[in-house]
Amino acid sequence: MSPTAPLPQPRPNRLAELRARRSAVGARRAYHCRCGRPIFFRNSLCLGCQTPLGYEPQLAEVVPLEPAEPAGLWRVVGEHAASAPAGLYRRCGNFESPAGCNWLLPADGPGAEPAQTLCIACRLNRTIPDLSVPENGPLWASIELAKRRLVSSLLALGLPVRSRLSEDPDRGLAFDFLKALPGAPVTTGHAAGIITLNLDEADDAKRERMRLQMHEPYRTLLGHLRHEVGHYYWDRLVAGTPWHEPFRSLFGDEREDYQAALDRHYRQGAAGDWPLRHVSAYASMHPWEDWAETWAHYLHMVDTLDTSLSLGLTSDLLEIEWEPFGPEALYRSEEPGAVEFLSFVNGWIELTGVLNELTRSMGERDFYPFVLSAVAVRKLHFVHLVVAQAPQRAAR
Repeated sequence: MSPTAPLPQPRPNRLAELRARRSAVGARRAYHCRCGRPIFFRNSLCLGCQTPLGYEPQLAEVVPLEPAEPAGLWRVVGEHAASAPAGLYRRCGNFESPAGCNWLLPADGPGAEPAQTLCIACRLNRTIPDLSVPENGPLWASIELAKRRLVSSLLALGLPVRSRLSEDPDRGLAFDFLKALPGAPVTTGHAAGIITLNLDEADDAKRERMRLQMHEPYRTLLGHLRHEVGHYYWDRLVAGTPWHEPFRSLFGDEREDYQAALDRHYRQGAAGDWPLRHVSAYASMHPWEDWAETWAHYLHMVDTLDTSLSLGLTSDLLEIEWEPFGPEALYRSEEPGAVEFLSFVNGWIELTGVLNELTRSMGERDFYPFVLSAVAVRKLHFVHLVVAQAPQRAAR
């Protein structure tokens, strides 16, 4: 009798493991109208039953609405009515603008501000494009959709999100969306709580042209915003805090001449071994950029995994063999939640394996065109720990 062949071992489903380990999804991305049909983050009307919709940022939910008295006020209906923080709501003042903002403001109860007409995301704007120029409206709409996605993730993570204009003039955040003119270029960047974004980044053709010129594998509006807000949170959460010296030990000394590092990067390019130490080639330019790029990737991971868990996505049928990261890849393996973070990273790698194959099947570039090294994972864990402590620091 021939020996019996060993039975194949079941392949670990790390997305299922991640779903089991996470007690709650930070920012849910699967929403339903009261009629039961699926609705989406950007929707202000259910196309099935014509129910008005709005995004309630404290609930992190797109909720069905019904008109209330006096005119212009709304009430949440359906399964979220009992948990809504306010009884009555107003739509954001940018609802009817090209921005098409579907977010809500409380009209009564805690947090209600009768004089405030803009939602928590729109009140961050310091400068918007000149809307008398017809082409600027659709570009601004694209930027605002990406910015609302960003802000919803920041709120779900418990990070401080306050307007530099109306709420926190010393430490708040604000955005300038500017159009480059002849002789007046606009550089996307961050300075002292103000994030500047070149309006051309919302033009798909111009952004793709710039991506190719810069030899970048990835360039999106949301990616820009996540990167630049990373600089803002470095100032808020790292500089001058107990995290500052550990940051220097892991990312490098940010006192290195930034302009010299920038000039060197664009003159010589990234070192050949950058994939062993950084999430991207640009991250190798300077410790500040290493932080901002790592921060942006962390937000990519959190939001995409939240979306996949919300939708019940699994990878049971995908046959990809890879070696998962272990505790040795972490910044501090003894920290509470270290096992959960490893599950998060390994779930991400499994998920992007699925999504990269899907985009390839459509003839598109990889969904996530990056490979994480053990050093990059260590930096991601550092960012994760800083973010986890941010709500406590903000409360002091």
